[in-house]
Amino acid sequence: MSRITVQKLGVLSGHKDSIYTLSPSAQGTHFFSAAGDGMVVQWDMESPENGNLIAKLPNSIYALHYHEPTGLLAVGHNYDGVHLLDPKTKQEVGSINITKGAIFDIKSYEDKLYVATGDGELVVLALEGLSVLGRIQASNKSARTIALHPENREVAVGFSDHHIRIYDIDSGMLKKTLEGHTNSVFTLCYTPDRSILISSGRDARLKFWDVRAGYLLMEDIAAHMYAINHITFSPDGKHFVTCSMDKSIKIWDAQRLKLLKVIDKVRHAGHGTSVNRLLWTAHKGQLLSASDDRTISLWGVQF
Repeated sequence: MSRITVQKLGVLSGHKDSIYTLSPSAQGTHFFSAAGDGMVVQWDMESPENGNLIAKLPNSIYALHYHEPTGLLAVGHNYDGVHLLDPKTKQEVGSINITKGAIFDIKSYEDKLYVATGDGELVVLALEGLSVLGRIQASNKSARTIALHPENREVAVGFSDHHIRIYDIDSGMLKKTLEGHTNSVFTLCYTPDRSILISSGRDARLKFWDVRAGYLLMEDIAAHMYAINHITFSPDGKHFVTCSMDKSIKIWDAQRLKLLKVIDKVRHAGHGTSVNRLLWTAHKGQLLSASDDRTISLWGVQF
């Protein structure tokens, strides 16, 4: 494996339940977290011991998305709907009840929000006024994850029925169905140049789909022992990182698709329970990981 130095820089605590999601903010040192306790918290990596409570909602939160053009935070509040929060004022500026189930992911493009629900729907919302622009009922199983390809005008959605569906971002028309996973698809991520879609989930395999070849499956890797919860890229696009229910974090070479480093409890005092979410920041290249153990770990990664 390539020589990588990983240092645990700190542990952020304060949540009272499993932490499911992380989101960046416009301020380079700041980020947001949300958890099963319904709390939305803003953190500063320069002062990690001081979390700033933005909101406390009654139900658990799986999805959090920062919309940089407006500075608003979209929160997927399970069994209730989507809330728009202004982190500066800590005020709710809008809300809409779109489902009585869970909300697993939220992404944005231009002035629209794309929401994946436990009802198997992809719901498109107008950011201004939070009105429903469209609903795509794709499956009777949960829609779990969303990835956007603006250049191709496509939105990819991973479902618990093991399929990935590619839709036209404008019309909502189904363009392609990708089959290959043997269980729920939990995470999707396009490479920075948008040439490859990476997918994974409960089957613990990484699959690489060649976008330019019509999403042809080009690589399939047994990557973790248990379910892979999230994939994200380094700020320079040279590496990506995965996290898993097997309690580990793995760093990969994006060009060679090779494993470079394993971060775990034994070798690095990592998490002792499922690692649910990652955020690789541009602030000194620091990596954040959120876990069922109710903490966020801050990692220094040097190549």
